[in-house]
Amino acid sequence: MQRRTFLKLAATVPLASTVSAAETTPPVGQAEHCIFIWLGGGMAQIDTFDPKSLGDAKSKPKRPGSYYRSIETSVPGVRVCEHLSKVAPLADRLTIVRTVNHRVIDEHAFATNLVHTGRTTSGAIAYPSIGSLVAHQRGAAATGVPAYMLIGYPNVSRGPGFLGAKHGFIYLVDTGAGPSGFTLPDFVQPDRMHRRQQLLASLQHPAASGSLLADYEQAQAEAMRLAGPGFMQNFQLAAEPAALRARYGGEFGQRCLLARRLVQAGVRFIEVSHNLNFINGTGWDTHNAGQLNQHILIQELDTALAALISDLEAQKLLDKTLVVVATEFGRPAAFDGGGGRGHQGTAFSLLLAGGGLRHCGAYGVTDELAKLPLDKPVSIPDFHATVHAALGINPATEIYAGTRPVPLTDGGQPIAALFA
Repeated sequence: MQRRTFLKLAATVPLASTVSAAETTPPVGQAEHCIFIWLGGGMAQIDTFDPKSLGDAKSKPKRPGSYYRSIETSVPGVRVCEHLSKVAPLADRLTIVRTVNHRVIDEHAFATNLVHTGRTTSGAIAYPSIGSLVAHQRGAAATGVPAYMLIGYPNVSRGPGFLGAKHGFIYLVDTGAGPSGFTLPDFVQPDRMHRRQQLLASLQHPAASGSLLADYEQAQAEAMRLAGPGFMQNFQLAAEPAALRARYGGEFGQRCLLARRLVQAGVRFIEVSHNLNFINGTGWDTHNAGQLNQHILIQELDTALAALISDLEAQKLLDKTLVVVATEFGRPAAFDGGGGRGHQGTAFSLLLAGGGLRHCGAYGVTDELAKLPLDKPVSIPDFHATVHAALGINPATEIYAGTRPVPLTDGGQPIAALFA
């Protein structure tokens, strides 16, 4: 068939999917910020936010089921693990999305990339993370701060992908010191720094728009803009009342408190990593003996998350701040040979709190072993679309990888029930 004939025939085909997408108006939320809490390793939904009947890891044969008892929450009919006793009374401010699922290989790197970018890994293109997408679409909420910060170790899955370095993150691993490289050494006074910048400018040639060099220069200019005491004062946690700091708990809690301060400063998207693996030996990747001390991790999450939600509410920031608790996959109800759990992407729980959403405690229902969704399944693109919509971003918006249009989500649809 000749090209001209093909084009004529193609022009006569009804664009049903295009018309349908155009006629569907996505909900528009009111959130201005997002705190994205990352539980790296794979939180066991059956031991936390989607409890089922009790199992037994020591019986012969082992009986599948929850490792802990469950308790009531402030939302009738919604139960959580007994170690989430501080979050339970706040269930009316949150929604546990219990039917999140994906079909990628149950391997940490692949699943982490999927949950962060909303797309499977491709050798042809590096997709941006949800943090970079929000930064690209909304920018910072105030001058003097970045749009996107990562409290934890950097990783390509958290990066800007084809959007370029200017939409990447500023990261820190020491909550007390703040990010490195934004404070001048004592021997470099402001006037000396100004002379250095003038000399550098005289040696530079304008880079071609859209080139890697131009992208680097923009990122460099952004770093210079943030350098100085104005930005760094946001990391002075000692300025907070001692009682409040104590309420947040240990290092992970202090990261969450810092996230609240960064929201107040105008940072749009903050990812907070809960990667303190030494607490139970394995972090959330609870194979074998890691299961034995999983409750310590859950209790730490409970303390920090409850403090964060309550603190944001007290600061009148909860409706403006979407809090997300995410992980790469869940865990099966069955126990492995060492008494721990394997990996499961067929059904797991992610959580949304605040953000002006119409919360219902829990959304979706899984089977008796929390292995498969029975009602209201939610794909990763759907979850991403919900986050974007809550932040006032149309999830169908197209951005460009070179000349190729790429929608913000891979066909995701927001969870309509969460929007008034």
